[in-house]
Amino acid sequence: MMQFYPGNKTGGIPGLFGDPYYWWESGAVFGSLVDYWAYTGDSSYNPTTSEAILHQVGPDKNFMPPNQSQSLGNDDQCFWALTTMSAAEKKFPNPPEDQPQWLSLSQAVFNTQAARWDPGSCGGGLRWQIIALHSGYSYKNTISAGCFFQLGARLARYTGNATYAEWAEKTFDWTHNVGLATADHRFLDGAQAPKNCTDINRLQWSYNAGMYMAGAAYMYNFTNGAEKWKTQIQGILNGTLQDFFTKAPLSPEGIMYEVACEPYLTCNVDQRSFKAYLSRFMALTVKMAPFTRDTIMPALYTSATAAAKQCSYGEDKNTCGQKWYTNEWDKLWGVGEQISALEVLLSTLIDTLDQPVTQAKGGTSKGDPGAGGGRGITYTGNNGHGGVDGWVNSKGEFVPHTPNKKDKVGSIILTVVTVVGVLWMLWWMAV
Repeated sequence: MMQFYPGNKTGGIPGLFGDPYYWWESGAVFGSLVDYWAYTGDSSYNPTTSEAILHQVGPDKNFMPPNQSQSLGNDDQCFWALTTMSAAEKKFPNPPEDQPQWLSLSQAVFNTQAARWDPGSCGGGLRWQIIALHSGYSYKNTISAGCFFQLGARLARYTGNATYAEWAEKTFDWTHNVGLATADHRFLDGAQAPKNCTDINRLQWSYNAGMYMAGAAYMYNFTNGAEKWKTQIQGILNGTLQDFFTKAPLSPEGIMYEVACEPYLTCNVDQRSFKAYLSRFMALTVKMAPFTRDTIMPALYTSATAAAKQCSYGEDKNTCGQKWYTNEWDKLWGVGEQISALEVLLSTLIDTLDQPVTQAKGGTSKGDPGAGGGRGITYTGNNGHGGVDGWVNSKGEFVPHTPNKKDKVGSIILTVVTVVGVLWMLWWMAV
């Protein structure tokens, strides 16, 4: 996997894999390296991992680096937050005191995303893209809501703060109420906000199922085994095994595959990594909801065995293919294939890990409940806040932000810069 990483080479940017890999997948890779350290004890990648994560936090320390603004979605930002959440839970070595800490980074992302909760269409939810000018802004996708749901559930468990759990449950219920999650525990891709989410795209992706499964497992743990979450976990698990594990010869448990594209070799660069997250989240589910172990582990063992057999290709004889259920190489390779094989292999070691720590039991990462704070989020008329900056609390109440002197000065500077830029552009066009 790391043979594809240019970030620690001359001219490379820490934390970025570069084309054709989007920024979010880089965040997922370093989440895998946090897992790798926790499972194996091998710390050789730790300096690279810490450097990469901290280089991408952005000026507001909430994983919104300006150089990623053209493709920055809520799901992209949240994947980095799940990486830092794993770092806090697994006691990955903390950053220096003068750097943002793992827990505070996860809290900052949660706060900025809670402020984007959009009750003006579809009854709530998060839009895919963050910036209104981007085409994906009109789309409310399940992975953005799912990642926010899981992040909230994990923050609730780690900090003991029930407000995070309230947001998590609200998001989970919204996904079902709007129809992006079905009564038989399937998770669909998304829908258009301007159509009030009536035109649901019914494609299913493995990482959606995994994201909600693990989120429900964290809620199950946080609520000391509430029946609602046990029922949801079991239903999601049953649907996942039915839909994303093909029954290959001699493997009654089935072998993991991406049903919507893998059999047809049409998976794009992103989709070729999705099995990594399903593996990761199924392993987390075992840890948070032990009653699932006897069902999940055989499927992970079978898939890991199949994946290992698909990782002996290429000139280095260590290149992985995409289709684990076949006996020959499909000639596909890249970060997605490598991270998927890595995560499913690591997941078979889940019994060797201690329970993820919390602030009250073993955690050392420092938090900041006000990090991010929902600042700088401009609502449009589409969601009924009249373009006023503010925060939406877990009850759905809009709390307007009152600008302070610093905010006003910054706004004036931004306005002046914008006006000057427009005038310069008009002059340039005239010339």
